[in-house]
Formats: sequence, structure tokens, C-alpha cells
Amino acid sequence: MKICVFSDGHIGIKAEEAGAVLVTLNLLKHNVKHAKMTAACLWVIQVFSSSVSTANLIGENHGLDVIFCLIPQYTTKHLHTIKYVYRFSVFYTDHLMNKTNVCSVVSKGYISGLLRLYEDWYSKDTQHAAIEIRHTLLRCLHKVTHSTAGRQAVISQGGLRLLYHTTQVKSNHPFYKKNSLSFYFDRLMSKCNIYHSFPSLTCMCVCVCVCVHSIQDDDLETDLNKLCLRPDPDRPKDLLPQYGRLCPEHSHDFTVTQMSYHTISSDPSGLTSTLFPDSRCLILLLFSSHRGEAPSILRGNEQDIEEEGTEEFHHCTMIDSLLKRHGACILHHEPKLYRAAAAKTKSIPGFSILAFPDFWGHLHPPGHEPMAPRKPNIQREKVFEDVQRFLNTHDIINQVVYDLEGSSLQCLSDSLRFFSNFECGNLRKAVQIRRYEYDLILNADTNCSQHAQWFYFEVSNMVADVPYRFNVINCEKSNSQFNYGMQPVLFSVREALEGRPHWVRTGTEICYFRNHFCPAQGRCRTTFYTLTFTITFKHNEDVCYLAYHYPYTYSALKAHLKVLQKSVDPAKCFFRQQILCKSLAGNSCPVVTITASPASRAWKDMLQLRNRPCIVLTARVHPGESNASWVMKGTLEFLCSSDLVAQSLREAFVFKIIPMLNPDGVINGMNRCDLNSEDLNRQWCKPDPVLSPTIYHTKGLLYYLNSIGRTPLVFCDYHGHSRKKNVFLYGCSVKETLWQSGSAVDTVGLKENPGYRTIPKTLDRIAPAFSFNSCNYLVEKSRSATARVVVWREMGVLRSYTMESTYNGCDQGIYKHVYCMALFVLGQASSVSCLSMSPVL
Repeated sequence: MKICVFSDGHIGIKAEEAGAVLVTLNLLKHNVKHAKMTAACLWVIQVFSSSVSTANLIGENHGLDVIFCLIPQYTTKHLHTIKYVYRFSVFYTDHLMNKTNVCSVVSKGYISGLLRLYEDWYSKDTQHAAIEIRHTLLRCLHKVTHSTAGRQAVISQGGLRLLYHTTQVKSNHPFYKKNSLSFYFDRLMSKCNIYHSFPSLTCMCVCVCVCVHSIQDDDLETDLNKLCLRPDPDRPKDLLPQYGRLCPEHSHDFTVTQMSYHTISSDPSGLTSTLFPDSRCLILLLFSSHRGEAPSILRGNEQDIEEEGTEEFHHCTMIDSLLKRHGACILHHEPKLYRAAAAKTKSIPGFSILAFPDFWGHLHPPGHEPMAPRKPNIQREKVFEDVQRFLNTHDIINQVVYDLEGSSLQCLSDSLRFFSNFECGNLRKAVQIRRYEYDLILNADTNCSQHAQWFYFEVSNMVADVPYRFNVINCEKSNSQFNYGMQPVLFSVREALEGRPHWVRTGTEICYFRNHFCPAQGRCRTTFYTLTFTITFKHNEDVCYLAYHYPYTYSALKAHLKVLQKSVDPAKCFFRQQILCKSLAGNSCPVVTITASPASRAWKDMLQLRNRPCIVLTARVHPGESNASWVMKGTLEFLCSSDLVAQSLREAFVFKIIPMLNPDGVINGMNRCDLNSEDLNRQWCKPDPVLSPTIYHTKGLLYYLNSIGRTPLVFCDYHGHSRKKNVFLYGCSVKETLWQSGSAVDTVGLKENPGYRTIPKTLDRIAPAFSFNSCNYLVEKSRSATARVVVWREMGVLRSYTMESTYNGCDQGIYKHVYCMALFVLGQASSVSCLSMSPVL
């Protein structure tokens, strides 16, 4: 009988048609006092309920009432039958807890009954003989709380306090682990945590621009014509000659090559270890004007500052003196150049203050940083702390201490002070919850209510050696590398003045989980997630900066390119920076050409120059992926270096590099989009010349190279990855896509050049941080408008890639369990990426 029943998936429907369901239910109703008969009827009904229609039929005929009447108070008798009752209750709630039935359960008081039963069994089962029964009660409550009505009933009946009290008592009984009691405790506590409205009137970004939305399909592409046939260009051919200006190597006069250039020293020995007297006061004096205390670092050049008044000029002199006495010798960074570049940068809020780390410059950490171990049960502890907000309110402050839209806020004298109104900064609001705990709200991307992930802000007025808890409460992704060893990064101004200008990984008790906040008005999302971490600051009243990942600003790029241009020897390296186009906000998008200068003006040398294959590299289309900029920075520095491999690469290729495709997004602290609220890496099919100018003109340059017979040998778009470790590539393959999709297309006669695997295989041999197993070459419909797919399909570039670098670290090789994504390794990854291009010739 058992074999027949369990092997037949339609047994419930058959029993319903034969009338056996109601007969069995009536047998149960009339034999509730007979333990063995009750157990047998429950088992049969459980089997029948595998069909949704049968389960609904049982509910309509008051089957749930019978079940709840069978659930007894604590007893040591008939445990076998009672277990069947509880198991059926869980099974029944799995299949029948729709909105109507939950309302019925709530109205009949069954939620209160379940809570009292759980309390009774919990308090009296001191020998842990009935843990399985307690487990099933928790599962019933967990299923009920899937609905709003059930969740509200559990909260209103004191379920939150009861669950909190019972979970404070820990047991070493093996059933706690075996039956996942702690799992259901944690899930119930999290789900029953009182839902509060989001602490902001709206989730929309403060900045608003024109917005157009689109919907994408996520299936693998199986249309052979779309995979193999090249579509027509998206513009007339007569528009392409304008991009000839972006090939200066063709028209440059190489007769004059001996130009003056500066060698940039990389010796860090210039770091001073002496702290400026009364550094605390100096820090507050120089970097706290936004709090109304004193002037801060101003954007602009010295001449402009001098014209504005004596006070600002004196301020500039103080900064110059500070740099002279305490400035670190940082390769390819000049603070004055940075300030001049920042003065020309156009932001929506009109930033007037520079973040200290970007202006001052910073070095990579002094050594390898191990991944942070995850503390056992840390998520459970944090959920319990959040529940205490609503159970014990005596220590709750709940005061807004920073608001991007608020002009003046009255803060407690001992509260932390926040600021983010600078380039790349993102912090919309800070709320002090307890004395040493703060909820942080990030700004969404411009003109939308989504893509909150990137953060970068200043914090000050701290007390040393006190643990501060920070909760970023409007994260959106369902999981994060913060659950797997990743940490935020911190820069201390005081440490920098003492000669240690480092971004360092920081934070303990880090976890990422779904929270209890409800979306604000006009929000399409229904859930938010919390990133929580604890920081113990080293110095009293320091000024520190916290960020999701190592920041890299647009102004830093502009200054870096100028320093690089001054550092190259024009006799060996041809380096030319040009403007590809202007962004929506009017910021220039630089394009850089790097190659070797010809040995002479002889026709053979000039011909060899003009016949060099072209390699196109792009980065930072997603502004929150700052690690892509660090890899690009390493690429640029390596290609401009005197390294023999770099020299051979310059002699073999012409590099066309667009290091920042989304300058406006980077400047304004966005995570995914541009000012038009569009993901620019979904605009490559038909980019709008007005709304997506950087993509339109980058594609135009690629079209031009294709039209003159110089189709790029390699195209690579640098990105950052928030859910995976290591560095890896995504490429494009017709055959692999068809194989993976299970397409019926016969691929035996389909010819495909396997050269798309050359660079990944080379990187796998020479790059410790590279993971060949993480690479894939699938063409998905949802990625059909990305740079990688469009350049492969429309320009015929076989080696068209997206290179992904993790925000976290490695789980393989010599960098295993180490933050290999520190700045120096990001630069190292870029150099070996360049090296891997050699075998494609």
C-alpha cells in the first residue's frame, strides 16, 4: 500500500474523484479519541494533500479545525500520535497557507493557540524528549508568517517577545542542530521583527533627470542567425571619418621626439613619521568646514583662491605647508594637479569640498590582509539586537544626525558626525539608534529608487577604543561577499599625517541579511537588506573615511593621466590623451592612445607603426565598480613603464584606452547607472548620441577602426564583481552557447575559431588571482546589448571580453583567503592581463 501511494503523484486527485478524501476526513472526526486510528487517518490525509485541490477541499470541510483540536498541551503520553498531528500540521501549512486560509486561521485564534502551545512545550520539556514536536510548532509559525496577516497576528499576540525569550536559552541537545531549531528561530525572529516604514520620505535619488526604462530577457541566445550573422551598422558610413582624429599615431610628426619629460620617483622613503604638533586641531581646522567650524580643502587653483580673499589664500598656504612637511611620496599622484582637475569637474550638487584621501593620495596596504573570519551565529546575534530595539526602548535615541537634504541638524555633542557631499561620496542619511549604533541610508542612482550599494563618506568626532556599529539598511542584492570575508575600507587622516596614508580593510561582526524595513512611497521593491559591521577607531576625534571599496574618482583619473603624460619618454613611448566626447553633465571623456614611437621616420618603421594591430580597453561603465579603475590604472602605468615586456607590447600593438565610460555616474557617487538612470552597458546595440554619448562615440570609434581594416585584435571591458571571488573573463562562443542551451542545432559542421580561449588560458598560467573555471563564453539575450556581445557580433572581434575583478579576494592559489584585491594586486592583475595579450599575435 505504501509503495503504491508514494509512487503515484496523482493519488490525491484520484482519491478526490472517488470520494475517499471526505470519507477519510469523517473517519478522523469520529475517531479523535482513538490514538492509532487518528494517526492512520492523518497519514492518509497527508498523502492526499499532496494535491493542491485536495488540500483546498480538506480546508473547505473544516479539516484544519479538526487538526488544531487534536494538538494537545504538554504531555508525555501518546507522543507517537502527537508527532503525526504536528507533522501533518506542518505539511498542511506548506500546501494550504494561502491568503484566505491564513485569515481564517487568524480569526479563529489559532495563532494565539500555537504560541501558547509552543510556550507550554518549551517550558515543560526540560529533558528535551519532545524537541521534534517543538520543532514542528516553530515550522507551523514560520509558514504562517509568510503572509502579512499571519505576521501581524504573531506580533500582536506577543510572539516576538516569546520567541526572543526562548531563544536566549541555549541547549547542547543534538536535536537543536539535527532538526535546525536555530534556523527556524532565526528566520522567525527576522520575519516577525516589527516592520517599520523606511526612515526617509522617498527612496528616489535627490537628483532627477529624464528616464527611459526597458525590459530584458535572461535566456541563452539560440537563434543561429543572431549568433553568426553580423547586423547592419547603426549609423551611416559617412559619419565614421570624424573618428579619424582619434588615431593620432597616423598623423603625428615623429621628427620631434626629444621632448622634456619628468621621471616620477616611486621611492616611498619620503614618508615622515613625525606627527604635526596638535594634529587633532589641525585636522578639525582643515577638514570640517561643512560642519560650520572652519575652512576646508577648497576646489580650484591657487590663482582663483588668491583672488577670492585673504582667508582662502591663507588656507591654501596652510595646505601647501602641510603637504610639504607630511605629504607622502606617492607614485603618479600630485595633490595640486588633483585639486586643479577637481576644479573643472562638474557635479549635480556642485561639490566644493575635496575628500582628504583623494586629495592627499594613498598607498596600498603595507602587506597582505587576510580575509576576515565569519563569527559563528553572528547574523543571529544581530537580528536579536535589532529585535531589542522594539522590546527594550529605554536606550533608543533614534535621532537623525546627518541628512543630505537637511541644511541644519541639532546633534548630540557625543554623536558621530557624517559628511558625504564630495566627489564619489554616497550617504543620504545617518540615524543614531543607540549611543554607539547608527543606521545609514544610501542615495539611489539618479532619477530612480534603485541600485543602492556603493558608499563613501566621512565620519568624525569618534571616541577611541569603543566599538561602533554601523547598519547600511537599504541594500538591495539578496546576498553579498560581505557574508564571505569581505570588509569595508577605512582611511584615517591622523594615520596619514603620521606617515601611513593607507586604505585598510576594517570591521568586525560583519554580516548581510534581510531586514524589517518597508519600502517608501513610489518604491517597486518590497524588501531591503542590511549590511552591518562594527568598527573600533584607533584615535580620539580622528577624521576617517569609510567606503564600500577603494574609491577612485574622475578627478583622480584626470590628474593621473597628466602625470603619466609627463612621465613617459616620447622617444620610446607615444602617449596621447584626447577627448572622446562630453558627457551629459559636460565632463570630458578621455581616450588615450599608447604605442611605441617609431625608431625613425624611414618608411619601413612608419609602415610597421601603421600596421600594428589595435587593442581597445574600456572601464568604469558601472560607477560603483571602482576596482575596475584600479585595474585600468595599473594597465596604464604598466604600458607606460620602462619594463621590457611593456616595451615589446608597445612595439607590437596600438592601445586605444577609454578608462572611464561613465564619468557622471562616478562623480555623483552612483552605483550602476548614468544621469539618465540607464545602465550604459545595456545601450550598445543602438546608443543614443544625446543620452548615451560616451557609448555612442566609443562604438563609433570601433566602427571606424573596422572600416579602415584595423578591427581590434582584442576588446576588453573592465568590471567589478560583487558576488564572486578571483579575477575571470566572460567571452563569446557560438558553439558553447548552443551546447549549454541544449539547442537542437547540429554544431558538428559549424566552424568556430577557438582563439577566444587563448587569453584566458594564458592568464590561467601566469596570473595567480585568475580563475579559469569561473570564465564562461555564453551569449545570453539579457547581455545582447552589452559591450562584449555587441563588439563580438557587430565588429567581428573574436577576442571580445568582459574582465571581472572581485571586490573581495581569492579562494585559490597563493592568494587564497587573502584580500588579493588590494591596490597593488589590482595593478599586478592589470600587468599580467597585458602580458597575456602577447600570444594572440
